[in-house]
Amino acid sequence: MRDILKGDDPQVRATVGIIAQVNPDILVLTDFDFDLDGLALAAFAQNFEQAYPYRFALQPNAGLATGLDLDGNGRLGEARDAQGYGRFAGDGGMAILSKLPIAAPDVTDFSDLLWKDLPGAVLPQSAGGPFPSLRAQSMQRLSTTGHWIVPVIPESGRAFSILAFSATPPVFDGPEDMNGLRNRDELRLWESVLDGHYGPPPESFVIAGNANLDPKAGQGLTAAMAAFLADPRLQDPLPDLPTAEWLEDGPGRLRVSYVLPSSDWTVTGAGVFWPAPDDPLRGLLGSDGLAAGPHRLVWVDISR
Repeated sequence: MRDILKGDDPQVRATVGIIAQVNPDILVLTDFDFDLDGLALAAFAQNFEQAYPYRFALQPNAGLATGLDLDGNGRLGEARDAQGYGRFAGDGGMAILSKLPIAAPDVTDFSDLLWKDLPGAVLPQSAGGPFPSLRAQSMQRLSTTGHWIVPVIPESGRAFSILAFSATPPVFDGPEDMNGLRNRDELRLWESVLDGHYGPPPESFVIAGNANLDPKAGQGLTAAMAAFLADPRLQDPLPDLPTAEWLEDGPGRLRVSYVLPSSDWTVTGAGVFWPAPDDPLRGLLGSDGLAAGPHRLVWVDISR
């Protein structure tokens, strides 16, 4: 919040500039720290001429202490021992800004769903048995950050829902592939929701967030992402377009963030904000292209 209010933080300025250029009606922000009163999110929203009057965030699993050794390294109280990676409660949360009314009392929050309770869950195993321990698996939540179904109520037209999430990267683990398996099951939760395992599924929706999984390249169980994108209940407006870039020793360009409307929408436009080197808007990304971080803003225009 300090950096937002000061107005001179390079990453905040770059992020604000990109959002102002794209000017979305509804925006899902990932890796946005959570505070109980929403003060930082409100301050961030004031950066835009067309301010976002409707804002939504819940406390994420990121940084939520467990008191257990969840990464199996024999030490307690570290960032990876929280329900989702985080140095403090609320670290790297998720938020929604909207110009359309949000029915906050009707939000469905799956963030406390235990990983072991997901239908068909595959939990990590080591030579000694459940990894890191049976006790840890008995209380490990599935969501790294959160999984929300957020109803949006336009002044005219039919209501719909935003299915927002931000999954763990399928790396930074060992041969047990804990993060890879969890990443896949964070995606599979939406399949279970659409299959009706948790009550009537939303009829009209947009899935939006960071799956941290490319359908073809990079680490992770890529076949799960490819199968998800082929689900006939969804539309994939941007096949094969990368949405992030990790330079130097990183994996390069990958598609990890998604905006996927349900099949009842008409897609009228879509893109990734990634101006070419000779585009006047390229300056918003900074000289190295990373002024706002490695991820790019993904947008989709829809109507019906």
